Amino acid sequence: MRCLTFLLLCCIAASCLASVMAGDTKKLRIGIKKRILEAECKKKSSKGDSLSMHYTGTLEDGTEFDSSIPRGDPFVFTLGAGQVIKGWDQGLLSMCEGEKRRLVIPSDLGYGDRGSPPKIPGGATLIFEVELIHINRKSEL
Repeated sequence: MRCLTFLLLCCIAASCLASVMAGDTKKLRIGIKKRILEAECKKKSSKGDSLSMHYTGTLEDGTEFDSSIPRGDPFVFTLGAGQVIKGWDQGLLSMCEGEKRRLVIPSDLGYGDRGSPPKIPGGATLIFEVELIHINRKSEL
């Protein structure tokens, strides 16, 4: 019985290790590019906030498909209201004004199998460099 339990645990460990080594492409990955010190962060983004963001979106091969920067106007939307892809609604929570993040968004949290033709193919992993410019709280609007 102990041998069987040990063998089962070894199989589970090997499976977990293989998943980590292969890179789990089904999970949202968030990297902090510019951190704001807690003492300087007056408020963090939360569901219901209106966010003003600058962003650049690329595919895994580096092809840029969209950016707010050349337009000069930040993109404004309500966090958690389904106005943007799920990867943004999840990946932009608890950000401070001025913070920069890199989001690697798997297809199921982006545009899925349908994509967003012609620039985003079905099943695409999306990479966004984002900067939170301003937070408007629901109670402040």
